[in-house]
Amino acid sequence: MDGRRTVVGITGATGVAFTLRLLERLDGETYAVPTRWGLQLLADEAGLSPEDLRARVTRVFPDSDLSAPISSGSTRFDAMVVLPCSAGTLNKIALGLADTLLTRCAMVALKERRRLVLCLRETPLSTQTLRNAAQLSADGAVIMPIMPPYYLRPLTMEAVLDSYASRVLQVLGQGQEGDLWKGGGMSPPPPNED
Repeated sequence: MDGRRTVVGITGATGVAFTLRLLERLDGETYAVPTRWGLQLLADEAGLSPEDLRARVTRVFPDSDLSAPISSGSTRFDAMVVLPCSAGTLNKIALGLADTLLTRCAMVALKERRRLVLCLRETPLSTQTLRNAAQLSADGAVIMPIMPPYYLRPLTMEAVLDSYASRVLQVLGQGQEGDLWKGGGMSPPPPNED
């Protein structure tokens, strides 16, 4: 296991299958912070209990535990991903409301200049949410709506989940070369032979 530490926040926005795929693929230690509605989402969409989540991560911290070690900037973690991220959670983070462990960890990530990735899962978006997302981006967060990269041609739900998890891992610096867009490559095009 490498020395990376990643905090994964889980809100009640739909899309927990994306969260579970990311948890399978993250390197290093993983700390989960599910909200009350995030736990309900795990049960409703995946049939998973809190014990099932504990088996998939290094440790689960209750969202109400503001004394958890990860609530302090002096406790090192490398990145935080909120997946799925509700618009309500994004708006609270943008306003600096650190009244839960999830929002406190996001504030720590911002103030300590650590990677913060917010995987927004809501549509349509209000103007206020768009403004707050723009402000968070300016503050250093990565706003990464759950929009799988269809250029990889995923034909199954598993492939859709894998392709999105691959993009999140790339943003975290954990991506694999095989996960990248191939396109035309970075080499200059061959000379025209006409």
